[in-house]
Amino acid sequence: MGANELKQQEKITRMTTAPLRPLIVRLAIPTMISMLVTTLYNLVDTYFVGQLKDVRATAAVTVAYALMNIIQATGFFFGQGSGNYISRTMGKGDVERCRRMAATGFFGAVCAGFLLLLFGTVFLRPLAMLCGSAGDETSLSFAADYMRIILLGAPVMCGSIVLNNQLRFQGNATFAMIGLASGAVINVALDALLVPRLQVTGAALATVICQCVSFAVLLVCSRFFSDNINFSIRDVTFRAEYLFEIFRGGFPSLCRQGVASLMNVSLMHCCNIVAAEADPNMIQAAFGIVSKVMMFTASMMIGFGQGFQPVCGFNYGAGKYDRVKRAYFFCVAVSLVFLSAMAITFFFAGRSILSFIQASGSDGKGEQTVALAVRILRWQLLSLPLSSFIVMSNMMLQTTGNVVGASVLAMSRQGLALIPAMFVLSLAFGSEGLIRAQPIADLAAFLISIPFVLRLMKKMKREEEKKRASLDGGGNV
Repeated sequence: MGANELKQQEKITRMTTAPLRPLIVRLAIPTMISMLVTTLYNLVDTYFVGQLKDVRATAAVTVAYALMNIIQATGFFFGQGSGNYISRTMGKGDVERCRRMAATGFFGAVCAGFLLLLFGTVFLRPLAMLCGSAGDETSLSFAADYMRIILLGAPVMCGSIVLNNQLRFQGNATFAMIGLASGAVINVALDALLVPRLQVTGAALATVICQCVSFAVLLVCSRFFSDNINFSIRDVTFRAEYLFEIFRGGFPSLCRQGVASLMNVSLMHCCNIVAAEADPNMIQAAFGIVSKVMMFTASMMIGFGQGFQPVCGFNYGAGKYDRVKRAYFFCVAVSLVFLSAMAITFFFAGRSILSFIQASGSDGKGEQTVALAVRILRWQLLSLPLSSFIVMSNMMLQTTGNVVGASVLAMSRQGLALIPAMFVLSLAFGSEGLIRAQPIADLAAFLISIPFVLRLMKKMKREEEKKRASLDGGGNV
């Protein structure tokens, strides 16, 4: 057995026997830092665009976020699909299958990114309108300029997401953190340099350049500085077994990110529906800056949950279901405390934060945008603690291969519940209805998630009983 194989075997032993809470925290800290850094540079993007003192520019970046979600959905489909399989299969000790899956997931994502680049560039302006651009020429031009540059980086962004996920699922979250952080630092500097000169195009350029840097660092880390599975293009396979596993593990993420994109598109169109009450650009900008603030709390929780996922995958694959359950309840409890504290903090400090992000202009729309954003933020904070149960349940279902339950949960919060609520409430009650749609959707998603979690818990209990019965039977022979 070579040195790399010995390291991988030691990792399997550590993931399936080490004390759970310190193990999860150790794995979660790098992913939390990664998510925090990613959120901060997204906030920096919005901040520098907001300093242009034109709410149409902020609205354009918000509209283009639907495209970012599509690209991320593609990357997470291949990254989560291959990563979930790798963590479970490493728990069983089969390194060769892991290598084939890693190669297939990575190169599949890059190819899919090139397809997005091709079709997105051909249909750029219709895509900007579909994503909800307010319709005036300036707003449409801002959105198209931003999206054109983002599309150029689609293949690299998809590849980066896959490498990041594969590193995490193998317990090498520190290297994933280094890759993301390196690009984020550059993004802040480039935003300060490019946005004042090139406006929204500068923000897009900064994002794409930093993604290229992250991709290069992640590629180097995965191949030369860790016990990560090494793969090459020769390891790519189109066998149905591997393609099905990518689909099974990645479809919930595709649903979640795809529905997030659809939700963003629906939100922008709902802003146009209630446009009689206010400038649609102003409403879109208000929802946009609130989403970036809420992303801060969500990213920290998701980062913590990503520390849980490899522990869940390794132990589920090894048949250690009690460790899976104890890890899950620990993560739910920690997330609930954190989100409750953040909800209280942002409820009182939200106005100052939002005013900092969106600068005021001479037309007074900046102040109106911030006032509207404060109301949106406070309503969304009411249901924020429920996300602890919703998100951790989704992660557990996805990592254990429960594709139906994970997909339903992934779509429930922003799709099955939120999109209908937004349209119905905005048509019935105008902007006030649109503002209150999110907490209603969160409550619905919470209720939907309960039966799926109970079903998985019962399944693991049955497997534990079978295992005990088998051991008892063997002992009596």
